[in-house]
Amino acid sequence: MDSYSSSPPPPMGASASPEALMEQIQAELATAYAKEFIETLREKCFDKCITKPGSSLSSGESSCISRCVDRYMEATGIISRSLFSQQR
Repeated sequence: MDSYSSSPPPPMGASASPEALMEQIQAELATAYAKEFIETLREKCFDKCITKPGSSLSSGESSCISRCVDRYMEATGIISRSLFSQQR
């Protein structure tokens, strides 16, 4: 039988185990969270640190961006740990 006459695959999740479906949902949620995190980080740090956009960053802008990212990631880690510890 060639690939043109084979039946189409079942709809997503139709024959998948509940565990496989849960893993897929968790992976999609993690991807969405990561995209949102990066976008929020970019917006907040850009707005705070880039006063006059140009073709390159000044040393002050570069260090501001670095500190902003470090602080935002640290704060997010603290919040995440706090939330996860409350769930246990």
